[in-house]
Amino acid sequence: MKVAIYQFAPTFGNIGKNLRRIEQELENIQVDLIVLPELCTTGYLFASREEIGSMAEPVPGGESIRRLEALCQWKGFHLVAGIIESADNVCYNSAVLIGPDGWIGTYRKIHLFWKEKTWFAPGNRPFQVWDIGMARIGIMICFDWIFPESARALALQGADILCHPANLVLPYGPDAMVTRSLENRIFSITANRIGYEERGGKKLTFIGKSQVIGTKGEILLRMEEEEKIKTVEIDPALARNKKIIEANDLFQDRRPELYLNQSQIPSPSPEAARNKINVNPIFHPGEADGD
Repeated sequence: MKVAIYQFAPTFGNIGKNLRRIEQELENIQVDLIVLPELCTTGYLFASREEIGSMAEPVPGGESIRRLEALCQWKGFHLVAGIIESADNVCYNSAVLIGPDGWIGTYRKIHLFWKEKTWFAPGNRPFQVWDIGMARIGIMICFDWIFPESARALALQGADILCHPANLVLPYGPDAMVTRSLENRIFSITANRIGYEERGGKKLTFIGKSQVIGTKGEILLRMEEEEKIKTVEIDPALARNKKIIEANDLFQDRRPELYLNQSQIPSPSPEAARNKINVNPIFHPGEADGD
């Protein structure tokens, strides 16, 4: 299976220009799956919820989805891309999975970073896995990397590949994703952006270092801060072997009943209780994709 990353710096607030750029850059590649950065159609450093609302789109049905669907149908690949999703009178930091037959599913970012807590509603759907035939795909977004539960929830559902659109500014994320792949025996594809944004007296510099990590934590591909598309071949079947050595199986040897005594679990804050999530079984294209 040939997978790819497109690492670039979106133009803030110009959805049309960013979509044209994606279409032009991807028109000559032949891959099975490509991952784009978080919020790749809009940029990141927003000034207000009103500004975000002006760039938000329904999923499916918005302009970005329609154009990315057309691109995937033309090229015959699957694509994961970060967008602003509008739904239920709020906006989500979301990532969509699209294939040759159209939109497949959406993940809404659960662990919001920094000002995202002001800008977006937290994701209200469980982590989910989609079977695209050649592989089983799970999605997490940027700051989800620091919570081991994110990758583990997807791995336990049978994901072969973690697709990880990102706008990383902290330096730890790329190396942490090596551990996420190793501790779950799963591939991960982190598509980060590059460049910087400076607005309203604030400046963020994005670190690049997009990468593909193998099931044993090996770095199959890692970029620096260049704008580029890079590809690598992987075998998703390797992610289904959870043997560490013959005597030890990563999942069969788990002892979840002993990890936390109920009395040791702190009571959730009211906000956390409102945003409580569960784990869903694997999803196959063609099934209804609901809350």
